[in-house]
Amino acid sequence: MKPNEEQSVDGIVLGAGAAGLMCAIEAGKRGRRIVVLDHAERAGKKILISGGGRCNFTNLHTRAENYISANPHFAKSALARYTPQDFLALVNRHGIAWHEKTLGQLFCDRSATDILNLLLAECAAAHVRVACGTHIDRVERNGESFTVTTNRGEWQASSLVIATGGLSIPKMGATGFGYEIARQFGLKIVEPRAALVPLVFSQKDLDRWGALAGVSTEVTAAGEAKKAPAFREKLLFTHRGLSGPAVLQASSYWRPGEAVRIDLAPGAQVSTPVIAGARRDAATLKAALNEVLPARLASAWIEAAPPKGWSNAALEEWERGLHAWRVVPDGTEGYAKAEVTAGGVDTAELSASTMEAKRVPGLFFIGEVVDVTGHLGGFNFQWAWASGVAAGQVA
Repeated sequence: MKPNEEQSVDGIVLGAGAAGLMCAIEAGKRGRRIVVLDHAERAGKKILISGGGRCNFTNLHTRAENYISANPHFAKSALARYTPQDFLALVNRHGIAWHEKTLGQLFCDRSATDILNLLLAECAAAHVRVACGTHIDRVERNGESFTVTTNRGEWQASSLVIATGGLSIPKMGATGFGYEIARQFGLKIVEPRAALVPLVFSQKDLDRWGALAGVSTEVTAAGEAKKAPAFREKLLFTHRGLSGPAVLQASSYWRPGEAVRIDLAPGAQVSTPVIAGARRDAATLKAALNEVLPARLASAWIEAAPPKGWSNAALEEWERGLHAWRVVPDGTEGYAKAEVTAGGVDTAELSASTMEAKRVPGLFFIGEVVDVTGHLGGFNFQWAWASGVAAGQVA
């Protein structure tokens, strides 16, 4: 393509990530002339780093309940019409080896590159053009068509799909461009925030627990919000606070000033053998706690939260504390460490079946830029595939 050459196509997709490529494929299969524009030098950069480079490309147990949104019902339509089994069929058709790691999470055996190559191959088969290294100067609507002005000329189309993602991992090129486009056309935004993100201790908690950096244990963690679910997975102490799957999950529901509730010994009754035994002292209690927690954590917990006495009532009170550790974080590690961005384009502005803006015909928003945020474990990829297909069937 020559610079400054005007291009007329049927649909323009902004963003060559999971949602954008999937949408382009679906639209291209309908015979639509589609171009995907992205400012990055290559497509799918976040796909390549996902899942530790193995790409947790879906979750077999995907339900609307696995998503956070101001409208918890919004995701149901798209998710019902494009399921994990649908994407898995595509993976199998391309001969990509995969495995289920845990809790329905599907990963590539080899590399996330396999998923990106699948998407690019499908784009080629559907005659979709992917133009990376394309910087967008402005987006305008002229009558029933959109004009996108870039460093590589102007593109015009009747459909414009915004698949630019959220603010997470700015070093990979993440920007708030999608929100700017939404505001330009008068659409409301649910305030974005970092999600699936490590939490930072207050100075007091850092002084008390900072030496445990590197210690990991299975816990149940939950935010304090009324309907925040509890997640039973691993917790990891870091040099600055808490991470690990359980904490990342809880972080998506956390708000500044609130506590995170942590059960350090889910399903265990540590004090029971102490109450039943002949000896009631710190050494006996620590030995019982060592059966459940890593030794460094057990020692630190006994030191920080010893029982107030050795009566049955005192030990039972200590036990309750072990299962109800309240941590009030100082904040999060922010977008630099966040796996996703919660919030985004208000779903009340969009059609649940097509992702089209209700008040701006021909304008679509899909993937992470929308106020639909999945739990950890492949759910955000499934939303990308499902919302991309929903828009691609009409854009």
